[in-house]
Amino acid sequence: MTRAVRSILILLAAGVLAVAVLLVVGLREIVADPIVRTTYVALPGWPVRTPPLTVALVSDIHIGNRAMDAARLDRIVGAINAHRPDLVLLAGDFVIGHDAASGAGAAEQLVAPLSRLRAPRGLYAVLGNHDHWTGAARVVRALQAAGITTLSNRSVRAGPLTLVGIDDAYSGHNDVARAFAGAAPGPLIALTHAPDVVAWLSPGEAPLLLAGHTHCGQVVLPNGRGVTELGLLSDRPLYNPRYRCGRIDDPGRTVIVTAGVGGGSAPIRLNAPPDWWLITVGGPLSRPRP
Repeated sequence: MTRAVRSILILLAAGVLAVAVLLVVGLREIVADPIVRTTYVALPGWPVRTPPLTVALVSDIHIGNRAMDAARLDRIVGAINAHRPDLVLLAGDFVIGHDAASGAGAAEQLVAPLSRLRAPRGLYAVLGNHDHWTGAARVVRALQAAGITTLSNRSVRAGPLTLVGIDDAYSGHNDVARAFAGAAPGPLIALTHAPDVVAWLSPGEAPLLLAGHTHCGQVVLPNGRGVTELGLLSDRPLYNPRYRCGRIDDPGRTVIVTAGVGGGSAPIRLNAPPDWWLITVGGPLSRPRP
């Protein structure tokens, strides 16, 4: 064996080993306990002498594959309840699959664990693209059985807040005008699945927008770009990279995008661990001191 051949074989072996290590790390990361991320958002019009509220933002459960079964979801529900949020908002993609056949039986697995969620101001949800692709009616029935109200392009009052649920923009089900029609004045939170719905919002509309969908890139490369924004997994961009992950403060609007707690079609995560958010909302004078 020549030195050149030996060098090539060593490089190939090192590459295979590196891929194997990354695969093991990624398979572990996708089933890890979700990180709880916290932040404070001051909402315009917050009533004087009204105490702040805590809002749990949870998304992309994607039940039905290795990354999420009923037992893991039950543990996540327990962790959410332990933080005693005033309000729980679920930002879609409850199931896995791309059509009715691949999503069969997934929605029913949601009912038992999600029935344990507790929040005195209520439990509300919007649907995601996978929910629509696999059968929205089944997902809505499962959520209803778990005591969760689905907001499909409509608003509802929850204590001092108006919640506006905007249906999924990625699958073309958003209707912003309908969602905001009749929304009460005062502090407002908009909930949606795909954060790119910001393109349909007017300036000053939705001072706080909560979303999921991006998985925070799911597999984030050393250059900081997520595989889900490279067009490898879809025939069109999954999202605007600006809204890939975390808290984004735009003029007049804060957007918070969670990585989600599940894993989507590819059961692997790298440098994009699962998370959910505990967001405190209130007036500017209620902001905690650093």
